[in-house]
Amino acid sequence: MPLLLLNLDNTLLDRVGPFRAWGTDFLATIGAPLDDIEWLLSVDADGLTDRWDVADAIRDRYRLRISSIDLVEALHDGVVEHTRLDPLVACALRIAGDAGWVPVVVSNGAIRQQDAKIRRTGLDRYVADWVISEEAGVSKPNPRIFALAAERVRMRLNGAWIIGDSPEADIGGAAAMGLPSVWLHRGRSWMESRFAPTRTSEGLIPAIATVLAA
Repeated sequence: MPLLLLNLDNTLLDRVGPFRAWGTDFLATIGAPLDDIEWLLSVDADGLTDRWDVADAIRDRYRLRISSIDLVEALHDGVVEHTRLDPLVACALRIAGDAGWVPVVVSNGAIRQQDAKIRRTGLDRYVADWVISEEAGVSKPNPRIFALAAERVRMRLNGAWIIGDSPEADIGGAAAMGLPSVWLHRGRSWMESRFAPTRTSEGLIPAIATVLAA
C-alpha cells in the first residue's frame, strides 16, 4: 500500500477561482472598480504572498480603516466559503484508494484555513490524513514535512509518489527525497534546471491515472 502525497491548493482543490470570487465580492462591498480584481490577483501571486502583506496592500490602496487581522480573517473565510470539491476529484481519490494507494494531503499554509477547506468540502472523506505546515512547524520542500505525513498514517515513504503544482515546494521536495512526482503544469512551462518531475499532467485526474499506470 504505497503513499500518494498530494498538494492541496490548485491540486486537490481549486484556489484561483475561490480567491477571484472572494475578491470580486470584496471589491463590490467597498465600492472599488471590479477591474481591480486583476491587481488583487497580482498582489496575491497565486497564494505565494503572505496574507498579512496582501491585507496591508489592500488597506493602503483603498485607505480602509479595517484592521489587518480582520481583513486576513475575511480573506481566509471568504476563500473557504467559495471552495468546492470537484466530484471527479473525489472519484479519482476513491479509485486510487481502491487500487491500494493511501492519499495524504501535504500543504503549506495556515492551519485554520487549510483545515477548514479539507473538512468543509468533504475532502476529509477521501484522504487518510493531512499535514499543514503551520501546525507541523516545517514547510515544503523540506523533506521533514513529507516524513511527518508518512508517520501520521504509520507508513514508509518507500514507493510514494508526490503530486502538486509547485515546482519548488512539491517537485523540489520529491527530488530532495528521490521520490517520483507528477507536476500539474496549469499551462506553464517547466523552467527549473536543478531537477524535474517524473511526469507532467494538465490536472489531478490524469495525474492520478499516470501514477496508477506506473
